[in-house]
Amino acid sequence: MAETAPRTQETVHGVVLGGGLAGVLAARALRDHVDKVTVIERDTYPDRPEPRKGVPQGRHAHILWSGGAEAIEALLPGTLDRLRTAGAHRIGVKQDMVLYSAYGWQHRFPASHYALTCSRPLLDGTVRDAALNDPRIEVLQGTEAQGLLGDRERVTGARVRTPDGTTRDLPADLVVDATGRGSRLKHWLTTLGLPPATEESVDTGLTYATRVFRAPTGAPRPFPVVSVYADHRTGRPGRNGLLLPIEGDRWIITLSGTRGGEPTTDEDHFVDFARALRHPLIADLIDAADPLTPVRTTRSTLNRRLHLDRLARRPEGLVALGDCVVSLNPIHGHGMSVAARSAHALETCLRRAGGLKPGLARTAQQAIAAAADAPWLLSASQDLCYPDNRADVSDPRLTTLAAQRQGFADLVTSTSLVNQRVCDALTAVTTLTAPLAHLETPEFLTALRQGPARPPLSAPPLNAAEAAVLRRTP
Repeated sequence: MAETAPRTQETVHGVVLGGGLAGVLAARALRDHVDKVTVIERDTYPDRPEPRKGVPQGRHAHILWSGGAEAIEALLPGTLDRLRTAGAHRIGVKQDMVLYSAYGWQHRFPASHYALTCSRPLLDGTVRDAALNDPRIEVLQGTEAQGLLGDRERVTGARVRTPDGTTRDLPADLVVDATGRGSRLKHWLTTLGLPPATEESVDTGLTYATRVFRAPTGAPRPFPVVSVYADHRTGRPGRNGLLLPIEGDRWIITLSGTRGGEPTTDEDHFVDFARALRHPLIADLIDAADPLTPVRTTRSTLNRRLHLDRLARRPEGLVALGDCVVSLNPIHGHGMSVAARSAHALETCLRRAGGLKPGLARTAQQAIAAAADAPWLLSASQDLCYPDNRADVSDPRLTTLAAQRQGFADLVTSTSLVNQRVCDALTAVTTLTAPLAHLETPEFLTALRQGPARPPLSAPPLNAAEAAVLRRTP
């Protein structure tokens, strides 16, 4: 029989399943609205920033868009300064980016928004230290969620397995599932007698191959973000390359390919894959840098959305956020920002409701769904363009309206390369600082109709210091 943790009736208790980025931000969101928060984490946190088993994509390129960064800052004031002090780079979008899209080179317009680039372990560790530095938050490491307590009307806690193998019941007034892509929430809900939640997915079979390099001596600090994207209109597998400057004068270079065009772990062929992209710029930069790690791969790139917000019946006392609700192809860079904005949405709902009031779970789940809607649509619609994708979608924006929406997206993105007003508006949407409706305003449509304001670029827009890196290539 499972042991039950002691709990006084007066104590308002929140339990967060999963202690990754989404989980610790959720714990912070709960902190001011309950008496105690318990975080269940099956891993053991490292003493210093380093990859861990529970974050399988942790060795690969990550970007935190300004919309997500501001959500973290709202929950944990001072965190962005701590990240910058630890070596994270603030990248002006699009000023500090050299971007080759499906439609050509992007002009480096003055920055209207920003992104933070650093290693995933540094970001996770900095946010975790800030979020968990509170006596009201307890973390049970090496402990794994086994299921939910309660019934179809109300979740009353969680069942966990401790490091010694003992099963323990944790009563709670609110349970937040933040267990990521491997969440068993669908099964747990059906076990409680609830109907299955609708699920959509788009899978391109994208594979990531990543290697970390020492930036060349004399390279500008920080170096711009460099990206070479596939042309999704060709009907061929999509092959991409991305260079991100991170702390410690290092570059993370991630190469990726959809089903039929995947990179390998072969170090000798890493640069060959980069040179076969639509432009060899990233391969030339690889030649100028010194490798620090082997090539590492991941295939955990499925777009998947679980529509808990659509359940006709859902229990009180349960909220889910992060990758267990919406997991996105990481090539689009929205996963961490969606997790942060979802946790901020949860805190906003709690604050407006005055705490754990009846109906809070439904209201919060709808707000979390709204925070993830635009990134889901951007990621899924783009990935549907690639051949041999495996899709199961019912959203009319991705089915009957897909061609119309893609035509508009092509027009907006191609115009943004040469028109600053269009670029700024699109940047506001992609950095999650403005809703998709921002691209439907009369002001935006007027700018779009004006078309190009600058001539298209025929070569990478590198400044003199950046171009000098290539001239020093052995």
